[in-house]
Amino acid sequence: MTFSVIARCPDTGMFGIAIATRPIAIGAKCPFLKPGVGALVVQANGDPRFGPIGIDLLSMGYGADKVMRELKDNDRHSEWRQVAVIDVAGQTAAWTGEVIDDWKGHITKQDFTALGNRLTSEGTLTDMVAVWDATKGEDLGDRLMKCLEAGRDAGGQVQGQFSAALKVVNKRSYAWIDLRADLHDEPVGALRLMYEHYKPLIPFYDTRPDNPDMPHDNVWRQSAPDGR
Repeated sequence: MTFSVIARCPDTGMFGIAIATRPIAIGAKCPFLKPGVGALVVQANGDPRFGPIGIDLLSMGYGADKVMRELKDNDRHSEWRQVAVIDVAGQTAAWTGEVIDDWKGHITKQDFTALGNRLTSEGTLTDMVAVWDATKGEDLGDRLMKCLEAGRDAGGQVQGQFSAALKVVNKRSYAWIDLRADLHDEPVGALRLMYEHYKPLIPFYDTRPDNPDMPHDNVWRQSAPDGR
């Protein structure tokens, strides 16, 4: 009962995933990313153990298609899973098992994949793809957030969503963005609110590890371009 987008920014090389679902804590067990390496999302009765395995394979230089084959060939429950992979070159691969509840499916293209299961219609995916195409050149976090909102507005999934997450990695070993909304009647909207508050502070959190004498975030925020 999940819909998501997984992408690579062709301008910066960042990887990101935006995801929403009915169960809670989706950000803890479905998106997996590594800077300069790639990303994958495991959903629909997914096995979180495949996340680290997929990242290890990508780190070894395996392309998206090869990683997908390895995961699928070593999973006796693959027909219950939905998986998408993107590699360092922006190549994508996806799998949607036959046993998963309808509507289900995925759309893959260079640098981007939209996927979902138990959706109200295919429109959840096609609208997310349309937004991705229409926002070329924009910040990756912005694009992913807009895609997730488009999926929700197109109907999202059957019985609605209670959990959503947005995760982006840049050059550091830790996340550039890692936001989660759980047990919420409108988690995508809550995620948008958090993102708007967090976005001006991204440079602060990226710079502070090398500059621990920086002012506190509430003071630094006043110098941000938009003053938030």
